[in-house]
Amino acid sequence: MQQDLIKKTAICSIVFFVISMALIIYLSSEKVITVVDVAQDEVSGETMVKTGIDEQEGQRNLTFLLGEADTSYLRIPLPEGCKAGEIVIENHYMDRELWLLIPKAEESFYADNAISGNREMIKQGSYEVAEDGCRLKFQLSGIFECRTILENSNLYISFSSPREMYDKIVVIDPAFGGSDTGAASGNLLEKDIALSVARKLKQKLDGSGVKAYYTRMDDVNPSEKDRIALANDAKADMYIGIRVNAVEDSAVYGTETVYNGDYFIPGFGSVELADCLEREVVTNIKGKGLGLVEASEDDYTIRNATIPAAAIKVGCITNKQEATLLAKEEYIDKIATGIYNAIMKIYAEEKQ
Repeated sequence: MQQDLIKKTAICSIVFFVISMALIIYLSSEKVITVVDVAQDEVSGETMVKTGIDEQEGQRNLTFLLGEADTSYLRIPLPEGCKAGEIVIENHYMDRELWLLIPKAEESFYADNAISGNREMIKQGSYEVAEDGCRLKFQLSGIFECRTILENSNLYISFSSPREMYDKIVVIDPAFGGSDTGAASGNLLEKDIALSVARKLKQKLDGSGVKAYYTRMDDVNPSEKDRIALANDAKADMYIGIRVNAVEDSAVYGTETVYNGDYFIPGFGSVELADCLEREVVTNIKGKGLGLVEASEDDYTIRNATIPAAAIKVGCITNKQEATLLAKEEYIDKIATGIYNAIMKIYAEEKQ
């Protein structure tokens, strides 16, 4: 009789467990939550429901529907009549943010329509009223490239790491920016020279088969930590800083390249990158090479790189003749061509 009681208890326990699990799965598949500023594995339907407007920024939190995370896509509902060519997508990879401008979306649209699908790459989502629609902002957990498909009034987005999409990746870092001007000679500023070289270099790298990430393309000043994090997190093949030299002796002129002597990489490393940059730029500008210099202890970006890293100082702004050259567009273009040639040569040698 005792054995019968044990069997009945076991059967009842199993039935109760099955019913409970079924109920949990059903409730989870129907529940809508809002992702707020927490790690993804901390989100729970019991604690994370949040609505309302951020009074300071005028932003509402986006809602995400649970139960469809087995798909590889994030599904974003679109208002009726929205066309693919009207959607503007901005990948702010320095800030780890993806912005989508959805035209024809009224303020209440994303309060009434939840986003579903794969949310593994998303830490937080919000939306705000923008010109002729809504702007969605997704805080991402890393650096990702996106592919999109529009179908049946839904935008599907898949996220891939840079390495999944590109074979050749470089990070270009124009020094300084914003209120931090760097070295100066009259109205000629290091931040402007570095940015001009980067913009010329971008024109040459676009369409070359090399994916280039830039720490800045306008007059802003990302932190040194964010600059090198871009290179390390993207798992780039190389990091190239663009700088200008300034020395006490105004008679000194020429190109100098700084490299990371702390992090040894067998085969192709920071020394090899610096050497190639120095030779190619000096050759193209028909200038003078001052040689390679190991990064000082306070050179945060170079010394914290976990990939081949070097920064080329494209001339001495303290030398009157060289400062005059650095102010000329055609000379800046020659510098950019030298850097481009170095990048292409490095990749060509890797294939041999």
